[in-house]
Amino acid sequence: MSISIHSSAIVSPKAQIADNVSVGPFTIIEDNVVIGDGTQIGSSVLCADGARIGRNCVVHKGAVIATPPQDLKYKNEPTTCEIGDNTTVREFCTLNRGTTEHWKSVIGSNCLLMAYAHVAHDCTIGNNVIIANAVQMGGHVTIQDWAIVGGLTAVHQFSTIGAHAMVQGHKGVSKDVPPYVRAGREPMVYEGINSVGLRRRGFTNATIEAIQQAYQVIYASGLNVSQAVEALEQEQAIIPEVQLILDFIRASKRGILAGKHH
Repeated sequence: MSISIHSSAIVSPKAQIADNVSVGPFTIIEDNVVIGDGTQIGSSVLCADGARIGRNCVVHKGAVIATPPQDLKYKNEPTTCEIGDNTTVREFCTLNRGTTEHWKSVIGSNCLLMAYAHVAHDCTIGNNVIIANAVQMGGHVTIQDWAIVGGLTAVHQFSTIGAHAMVQGHKGVSKDVPPYVRAGREPMVYEGINSVGLRRRGFTNATIEAIQQAYQVIYASGLNVSQAVEALEQEQAIIPEVQLILDFIRASKRGILAGKHH
């Protein structure tokens, strides 16, 4: 049970570092930092005040964690950037801490953030999320469990990407992306459900069909979104996955993606 810190690293004695953590050359770990068991911090990484990194994470060269928000209203309040367990942060990602709006930015467990991704202040990323290379998020973005965001995509502030959604790369997300869908084209639209991803994760054919039918009502019935939600809510025995879609739409502040026929 030992901690391995390279001789060129600068590590505050006030940082809380658990067993079996390794810290690479030229890395800086500031005072108010907590790093969990078995995590590997690579070379030239900055773990700034407010970094909270879980167990068995891997942080690659040049990543920057918990630096101040790029928000002019921020006045150096003590906020955090929290990362769950078993998450990988690749080279040169920049992860900002929260503002007084939420007091924290959160990245869940079992996530992969590929190189050059930016997670802005007050973002909330769920578990098992994949963020591809150079995805850029504005502040207050929410990305729910199991979502995948393609490379070079810009996500507008306050947008939400739903659970199990798949967002095409090199695009702009300016509306909320509902759960289970594939989103692509320019401007971004609903392109169908993420049936391949759902099958890989063990969703039954009956569940996938129910999700598909719900989106047929939302996008292809001629009803507007509010009418479609009301129609679906009147059905008997709504399965949890369809209920999640309806709850997501009701909670959406930016409005959801348009359909292909718009």
